Amino acid sequence: MDYVPIAWPFFVALWFLMALLVALVEIGILRYVFESMGISRRYLLVLLVLCLLGSYVNIPVAELPATYMRSGEVVNVFGVRYIVPVVVSAPRTIVAVNLGGAIIPCFLSLYLMVRHGIYYYSFLAVGIVTILVHLMARPQPGVGIVVPIFIPPLFTALVAVSLTRWYAAPVAYIAGSMGTLIGADLLNLGKVRGLGAPVASIGGAGKFDGIFLTGIVAVLLAGMLGARRHAPRG
Repeated sequence: MDYVPIAWPFFVALWFLMALLVALVEIGILRYVFESMGISRRYLLVLLVLCLLGSYVNIPVAELPATYMRSGEVVNVFGVRYIVPVVVSAPRTIVAVNLGGAIIPCFLSLYLMVRHGIYYYSFLAVGIVTILVHLMARPQPGVGIVVPIFIPPLFTALVAVSLTRWYAAPVAYIAGSMGTLIGADLLNLGKVRGLGAPVASIGGAGKFDGIFLTGIVAVLLAGMLGARRHAPRG
């Protein structure tokens, strides 16, 4: 089950943000980012690239019968154009897990939590972000559950900074990834059946862009905080 979750202009924009991040790292502007995240520059950038590439891949885990089905459309929600896959078999909704928007972020979040021992901050931040995302999540026929693209990353960054300054970046990534998955997907699984979506992707479609942007925001947040901690005093 391979398809691009959002329209090409928006998907290209995410690749542009990734290239900009790499450029900032290479010229030294984000020199303290990886100290805060606890992951070497090479591995973190590779993981972010894998998240983008993995957004193509949805791993089926269940099937739901559907009374009607939307197919081969482009749906505009919150200013973003999402792709509805073409149905080539009997009407049904396939529940899948997105590789780049769910599996990789979950493993990276678990690693960051254990690596830094930030269980309290992580669980508290995930709970807060989960509530916000759940309130904003919208069931969209043909697509699944959709959330605004920019609000969750920005809110997550504010929550992380409010809870901890030193570990703000890893907490932001954990809370943004897990909070979005739980608040948008897991708590709305019961609404998927009647949406006529060929694929209900956990971590994909209307959530992937927000989850990926949360990773970018976490990295930029780490860079800003690192620069402030290491700024000369006098």
